[in-house]
Amino acid sequence: MLDPEEYLASLEPVGWSFGLERMRALCAELGEPQRRFESLHVVGTNGKSSVTTMCAALLSGTGKRTGACISPHAWRWSERTRIDGEEIGAAAFAGAVAEVAAAIDVVERDAGGERVTQFEAAIAASFVAFARAEVDVAVVEAGLGGRLDATNVIPSRATALTSVALDHTELLGETEAEIAVEKLAVLQPGSALVIGDLPDAVERLARARAAELGAAVIEPAPLDPALLPAGIAPYLGRNAAVAVALAAVVAGPLADEVVAAALAETALPGRAERIPGEPPLLADAAHNEQGAKALAEALPAFAAGRPVFACLSVLADKDAEAITAALAPVLAGAVCTAVDPGPAMGRPGSRARDPHELAALLTAAGVSAEVIAGPEAAVARVLERAEAEGGVAICAGSHYLLRYAWTVKRARSSYR
Repeated sequence: MLDPEEYLASLEPVGWSFGLERMRALCAELGEPQRRFESLHVVGTNGKSSVTTMCAALLSGTGKRTGACISPHAWRWSERTRIDGEEIGAAAFAGAVAEVAAAIDVVERDAGGERVTQFEAAIAASFVAFARAEVDVAVVEAGLGGRLDATNVIPSRATALTSVALDHTELLGETEAEIAVEKLAVLQPGSALVIGDLPDAVERLARARAAELGAAVIEPAPLDPALLPAGIAPYLGRNAAVAVALAAVVAGPLADEVVAAALAETALPGRAERIPGEPPLLADAAHNEQGAKALAEALPAFAAGRPVFACLSVLADKDAEAITAALAPVLAGAVCTAVDPGPAMGRPGSRARDPHELAALLTAAGVSAEVIAGPEAAVARVLERAEAEGGVAICAGSHYLLRYAWTVKRARSSYR
């Protein structure tokens, strides 16, 4: 029997051409599973996963059977497909991937050498799984950009544009406006656009595009703090407001008790995630300037006056200078390491920046920084420093560092 994890890892991480032709052909061969449920689309530079996860939880809280597509994964491809807050079961995932694999065999016969990618196959498997599970609605997180992203085959009722900042500029454009155009390309005529915290020029552009398409623009109101989990990071509170507004497009106005219960029960791995025990550890996927600034905003409340020690890894194609500049003012010390994604994570050829360069940037900013090449040892070291100096620890800079934060912290005897 086909092993879904091995199969997806065996596919091409990136296609020969950047476009939707392969995905459209694959969905057609599968019988258009993405049209068998309502859908909501989430695009943006930062905040996509948290908005997607919270919106799905809110919809489940109203009684709707709800699917969610999120990315990237930490351990297994199946993590990307969730139904009513739970990772898809092994048998259901294997069945969905097997159906997709059979369709890929057909599609690639006439593809002129083109190969379906890992992300395209994983998204298609999510659509198949949702259709088989008869979900009422799916909340779908875009992978990269929007216009040519594999998720841009859904007939979405509404789109959330969570944020726009400079990231993936080699593919999406050199300015915030160019990046916004790529993301807004998923907006459907006559649908709705929920806008997050956007630069003024980008918001004007978004409103103009919505007007062209006859799409309603929804600007979320801040949520009553009483509805938010205690100690939630400020940026997650803002994202929760976007999630509530997006869910309301399908479910109508949400009762306060539904909002409070759903948000309280929603786990957000790697999004200002507090991992308990001593010393306290915050795991956050901040991997660009905007994300690093949001993390820095959240740290004073988390640290409660204690010194903050960071374990950092940053990919070579990210703006390490901006990330370290945003975090340096709130750090007492840092341990720099390098975590390469690996081909099975959908980032072919991606490498981590030399940790010595990260350490030099932090040292120049007045932060005591050291280098430990192995990520597990680096996380262990930052926990040791924080514990010895009565501080708190964070792991940030890359999605791919987070798995080490979880495993090392939970392996410590002090974990409780």
